[in-house]
Amino acid sequence: MVSTSDPERRGRRWIAAPLVAALLIAGVAGAVIAVDIGNAPDTAASFNADSATTTTIPPTTTTTTAPPKTTTTTAPLPRQMTQPIAPPSDQRGAEDNPQLGRIVIPKVGLDSELHDGIRLTTLDRGPGHWPGSAMPGQIGNVVVAGHRTSHGAEFRHLDALEPGDDVVFTTADGTFTYRVTGTQIVTPDSLWIVDPSDTPTATLFACHPLGSTAERIVVTLALTT
Repeated sequence: MVSTSDPERRGRRWIAAPLVAALLIAGVAGAVIAVDIGNAPDTAASFNADSATTTTIPPTTTTTTAPPKTTTTTAPLPRQMTQPIAPPSDQRGAEDNPQLGRIVIPKVGLDSELHDGIRLTTLDRGPGHWPGSAMPGQIGNVVVAGHRTSHGAEFRHLDALEPGDDVVFTTADGTFTYRVTGTQIVTPDSLWIVDPSDTPTATLFACHPLGSTAERIVVTLALTT
């Protein structure tokens, strides 16, 4: 029988006890570590899951409405259909001179009746439209004569007109504004001033200089657009 007090056996117990304790402690620690690792959140997986939300933005629809097209139709101007008649041989003869409308020249303060005819019996009443020449507003040459010193002397200040000044005709067809393009002095036989034109123009003329019939003062105009 071996005694429990045997020093050798007592020595082995003191060695074994610490060893068992150490093994137990190591096992517990390993279990704790395993539990911590198993319960730790997957940080990368959590970030990806939070970022996996997909937002769909509906497409933007832009509607452009084109403005309606505006078409302006301008009626063509009527053309002069006749030639100016020859100058009357009897300056004082009777003439069918109905009033055609009015002529206004703001620059010289003129606002007068406009008659049809160029005999003196017509011009004594006011400016006269040369028969056969274009009517105001037509394509052609509107020719108008007037007095400078006698009777109403409506064309006395034709020499004051300058390029850009307005002359306004009003007839049954409407109101037409012409603009002065130039002034010239010609001889009495310069009948070319009444020739028709391919554009809407006008010609005003009277005796020149004041108190004389030696020449003619001629003012040319064009219809404004």
